[in-house]
Amino acid sequence: MNQKGQALVEYVLIIALISVVVIVIVNSLGGYMKDAMTKTSCSMIGQEYVEGAKVGEGHCKGN
Repeated sequence: MNQKGQALVEYVLIIALISVVVIVIVNSLGGYMKDAMTKTSCSMIGQEYVEGAKVGEGHCKGN
């Protein structure tokens, strides 16, 4: 019975570690992902994509 509790704790630690890694990746690449989605949406609605001063600040410019 003690081993089941130990295995559960190990699984929780692994899930916590994976969660931290995913959060770090999303935070570091989040601006690039936002720009990519903005570029795609601009092309879908027929507007021009304008880059922002920083990564993640791009926007659509109407014609």
